[in-house]
Amino acid sequence: MLLPAQLQQHAPWTDLQVIERVVAGDVQLFELLMRRYNERIYRAIRSILRDEAEAEDAMQSAYLHAYAHLREFEARSSFATWLTRIAIHEALGRKRRGLRSVPTEEDPDMVSPTRSPEAGAEDKEHRRMLASAIDSLPEHFRTVFVLRQVQELSVEETAQCLDLKPETVKTRLHRARALLRRSLLDQLDPAAPRAWSFEIPRCDRVVSAVLARIAGGNLS
Repeated sequence: MLLPAQLQQHAPWTDLQVIERVVAGDVQLFELLMRRYNERIYRAIRSILRDEAEAEDAMQSAYLHAYAHLREFEARSSFATWLTRIAIHEALGRKRRGLRSVPTEEDPDMVSPTRSPEAGAEDKEHRRMLASAIDSLPEHFRTVFVLRQVQELSVEETAQCLDLKPETVKTRLHRARALLRRSLLDQLDPAAPRAWSFEIPRCDRVVSAVLARIAGGNLS
């Protein structure tokens, strides 16, 4: 996670320490929480809404909802789990309301600027193929696969995020992997943690939009 200079000194703080400061009025520190969990939240939402622009918009709504209800966080689960549940509910709500959830072209932000053009092109193609295979999964398999395999959450945390039993998570992951093998997952499996990577330009865009809406009092 790359942080702006003004947040570097707060990087060692726990989520609870940051939350206490935000609730006390240090709103800018909410940026630290967003940057800490942007990739995780994006991947959770993207597994449900198969549209890049809609996923970013849903992220903003989820963050604004979390900010508005930050005082209600009681630490019964980790903040990451609480935030992920909000994001998943936002994405599912949008899908039920019939908002966009169709595949789009891969975002150019997904190409790392530090890799050579050749390596970057090959890596981009691998990610595109894997993302396409994941997108083809039924939603109940796809979301479990993304949280467990892509985001690398534990069985227990995935179950909490999705309101499932751990045994159901294990079964769905097994079936998802079986389906993906039919789409050549065995060749692409090492690239799974890099699928739908959340690069810096996208991170900056989401953070700036959320902070602007908070500053303007627009939390809806």
